[in-house]
Amino acid sequence: MTKPGSLRAIFALPVALALVSIVGLVVALTGDGLRDVAAWAALAIPVLVVGWAMRNRRA
Repeated sequence: MTKPGSLRAIFALPVALALVSIVGLVVALTGDGLRDVAAWAALAIPVLVVGWAMRNRRA
C-alpha cells in the first residue's frame, strides 16, 4: 500500500490515462476494422474520466 499523499498515489491515474491514450493512438494508426473500435474505446476512456471528474468535483 502507498500513502495517500505519495507521488505514486498522486500520479497513478494520470499515468494510466496517458498509457491508455498512447495505446489507443498506436492501435488507431496500425489497423482497420476491429482495431478502429478498440482505438475509439481506448481514446474515449480519458474523455469519460475527465467528464466524470468534472461532474463530481467539490466546489
